[in-house]
Amino acid sequence: MKEPNFWSNPADRPGLAARVLAPLGAIYADQTARRVAKSGLEASVPVICIGNINAGGTGKTPTVIALSQRLIERGKSVHVVSRGYGGSLDGPLRVDERHHSADQVGDEPLLIAAFTPAWISKDRAAGVRAAQEDGADVILLDDGMQNGSVEKDATFVVVDAHRGFGNGRVIPAGPLREPISRGLARADAVISIGDAAAQDRFSSLWSNAVTVPRLSAELTPLQTGFDWTDQPVLAFAGIGHPEKFFATLKGLGANLLRAEALSDHQPLSTQLMTRLEIEALALGAQMVTTEKDAVRLPRAFRQKVVTLPVRLTSEDWSVLDGILARLGLE
Repeated sequence: MKEPNFWSNPADRPGLAARVLAPLGAIYADQTARRVAKSGLEASVPVICIGNINAGGTGKTPTVIALSQRLIERGKSVHVVSRGYGGSLDGPLRVDERHHSADQVGDEPLLIAAFTPAWISKDRAAGVRAAQEDGADVILLDDGMQNGSVEKDATFVVVDAHRGFGNGRVIPAGPLREPISRGLARADAVISIGDAAAQDRFSSLWSNAVTVPRLSAELTPLQTGFDWTDQPVLAFAGIGHPEKFFATLKGLGANLLRAEALSDHQPLSTQLMTRLEIEALALGAQMVTTEKDAVRLPRAFRQKVVTLPVRLTSEDWSVLDGILARLGLE
């Protein structure tokens, strides 16, 4: 979904459209509050939610992967439960990256399953029960912050540091699923993702609104041995904010000849990929995409496209580690 321009206006200058749509935003916020207020399943193991207040991509999937790896290093059996957005199967189902496709289980669970056991379940409580029964020591909820069907032992709110909370208003008047104060009242920490300039911007605009501890992190390209310097590329991405991926490539020194911004989770049909391949050949460019997009590639194109993986990094994990210690997950 392409965000309206007024969603990014400063909070103190929302514009006419945001003011006109504010009553609808209040209705949306009340509906969210009713969903959250429901009593949910209390799991027998710790449940950690990685969610967001903003609609759209903020970096939840890299955060889930980073947190799961941190827990695995501590000897924990980590299972991830996801709704499986974009998949045709309802679950609960444990994802097998060797046999399932993104069309069946969604691209994010398929990517996560390469790192740790991942489940899809339209009914999140049923997914948590299945993960428990399968031996999970700790369960990560991929999204689900605004879903009250499962009790959370800890909640991390992930936010794009550059975008912040937009104009601070709720859909459709702004980019938020609920008011900041309500969301952060249920949160244990905020994880802001971006470079130093973006972190400074977030601090200047939103430090007064963030009432919980904050962890600053960044998405860092994984070293794969591929030399990006002056490499001509045709890049495509169907993530929340494709322009961030394109900027990363340019930052690595790639010669970005063509940038195809797709909608989030857009299917990579053979017809689409054939068109991109023809364009890449005409430009003398290498096709490049993200890890999340790569799992949706038709089999015939998997050897033709280079993937640029990124990992969530931070200079100080103490905020996260302190919360894990409180949950007995040292």
